[in-house]
Amino acid sequence: MNAIGTSLPRIDGQAKVTGTARYAYEHPVADPVHLFPITAEVARGRVTHMETEGAEALPGVLLVLTPDNAPRLADTSDGDLTILQTTDVSYRGQLIGAVVAETPEIARQAAGLVSVRYDEQDHDTGFRVDHPQAYRPESVNGGYATTTDAGDTESLFARPADASVDHWYSTPEEHNNPMEPHAVIALWDSTEPLLTMYDSTQSTHGVVSALAPVLGLERDQMRVIAPHVGGGFGSKGSPHSHDVLAAMAAMRLPGRPVKFAVTRRHMFAFVGYRARTASHVRIAADHRGHITALAHDAFAQTARVKEYVEQAAVPARSMYASPNRHTDHHAVPLDVPVPYWMRAPGEAPGMFAGEVAMDELAAECGIDPIELRVRNEPLSDPETGKPWSSRRVLDCLHEGARRFGWDTRSASPASRREGNSLIGIGVAGAAYPHMVMPGTEVSIGFGDNGRYSVRTGAADIGTGAWTTLTLIAADALGCPPEQIALEIGDSALPNATVAGGSSGTSSWGSAIVTAAHQFRARFGDDPPPGAELTAHAPDNPDLEKYTISSFGAHFVEVRVDVDTGEIRIPRMLGVFSVGRVINPRTVRSQLIGGMIFGVSMALHEESVRDPRFGHVVTHDLAEYHIPVHADIAEIDATWLDDTDEHATPMGSRGAGEIGIVGSAAAVVNAIYNATGVRVRDLPVRLDDLLTGLPAQ
Repeated sequence: MNAIGTSLPRIDGQAKVTGTARYAYEHPVADPVHLFPITAEVARGRVTHMETEGAEALPGVLLVLTPDNAPRLADTSDGDLTILQTTDVSYRGQLIGAVVAETPEIARQAAGLVSVRYDEQDHDTGFRVDHPQAYRPESVNGGYATTTDAGDTESLFARPADASVDHWYSTPEEHNNPMEPHAVIALWDSTEPLLTMYDSTQSTHGVVSALAPVLGLERDQMRVIAPHVGGGFGSKGSPHSHDVLAAMAAMRLPGRPVKFAVTRRHMFAFVGYRARTASHVRIAADHRGHITALAHDAFAQTARVKEYVEQAAVPARSMYASPNRHTDHHAVPLDVPVPYWMRAPGEAPGMFAGEVAMDELAAECGIDPIELRVRNEPLSDPETGKPWSSRRVLDCLHEGARRFGWDTRSASPASRREGNSLIGIGVAGAAYPHMVMPGTEVSIGFGDNGRYSVRTGAADIGTGAWTTLTLIAADALGCPPEQIALEIGDSALPNATVAGGSSGTSSWGSAIVTAAHQFRARFGDDPPPGAELTAHAPDNPDLEKYTISSFGAHFVEVRVDVDTGEIRIPRMLGVFSVGRVINPRTVRSQLIGGMIFGVSMALHEESVRDPRFGHVVTHDLAEYHIPVHADIAEIDATWLDDTDEHATPMGSRGAGEIGIVGSAAAVVNAIYNATGVRVRDLPVRLDDLLTGLPAQ
């Protein structure tokens, strides 16, 4: 039985298209009440007075929460989760109160009646690399070391090189906007006691482990339910302050389910975002294009209230061979909300800088961009010296070049034109680390109905976990997928790790395979009804022996109007190496979705934070631009036939985020090939091109 590799339609598809799949806000609960938040309107200072009488007098209002009457938190060490414990304001948009009422309309009206006075203090929300308080953090996101050095990079840069690149690249602040905004229903049963939360989250058990100590509860006094999640992209990888606010309100109103749907506007205020980054990339090479020294110094915005630093320079440690290498990270603390995961955090902005810099080096050397990458392909991991489990980035480049027609690309920028359109083709490489989170447990049982129950607390955030995990279980048990009854999305199920970092399928699937093999060993191929066991995946020693990553190559064609600078992308192709593909249908969707993220990153997305007031002014989908169907034409993703036996028992590696890494760089590199204009700051604007376009 080889279920893995079959293109099974989503088993939750019918429920989703018929509207019966329940998302966080939609779970039926008896006698619900509704919460609307009160947020800070200054970027730094303290609340001196909250006038609540008008709101409290409004019929239907049940509760007005303020720092004066909010429950006391047991653990205030997390600056993102600690709210309403003092009158201090650390950023504009911070939760400072809430109204709970019988209807959402009354709650919103009453929140508008609460008058707040502040002792406003000077604030600083302006990101700059020469910020006087910039510092090196102890580590960066993912637990990576802040700084690495190999060889003598600075001495190499001090000497004349045959070819060199020395430029700054920047990415803007960006905000996750999944189709389902953050939402939660919190119900406090004081008799048990038990806090039940229907939460839009990427990790049911992660919410429990993060919030239980904050709320002063034992882990078994919380249950988090999330069978369906309408997108997360990282922002739902951990609870944020809105979960705490809903829990506080529920504890003040025991027995009444408190419903809190974060508005689209508030999605730009307190649920995480991609921080601004700036990267100083320097590369020196000999006349044949071999890199002799490489340095990537990354600067990223963080919040004063809690540190989070994008690991933007980490990809430079392993992507290309160089005997001399330096990487470093700097955090710039500001009076802003806490940044958090967003679509390949670190790798996406970092490889934008690195892959554009490689394109610049190719131009400097007069070498084809693909050939330059071939000449600098590392035989082993340049950072650790470990062998690769499977590194087929060159195969991705060559296969993509063949399919895309790379040989039709003109090596001279701005030399290919049809009518008013300047035409260019760009390429970029991609790499994303393979991650397997320890701790997932899986229970497998055999029922009277002849089906196998497979149970774990994993979350499907729209990526297809319901279907993928069913295939893995069927494959491991040697039965048809129809014989699998999967249960996920509930912290009452066995422990599961987060759906993040492209680790979900690898982590949960490894545990499923282990449990299935143990089940067969104990109960055989004809188990009795009621047979059941629970198991977790053992440590995989190969994760330490090898460097394991997913790889890819992006190819983009752009057309730029020579008069207006309007950019169109008629063709885009991604070729990837992700190990064995579990479900081609859902993997293709994942990869194409990531590539569209790359187009969005390159041409559309930017959260504009007004330094005068400290908030994002582009805080709705009218002003925060994302691609629409008209922006995406011919786009395709494919992958190499590959199995990585070192990565997981399934032979698969992570496929969730490799689609976005490098894709924005390929767009920018194509724009250069079309126009001769090099853009180093995202998103690309028409103004960036107009002055550099060829004369008519």
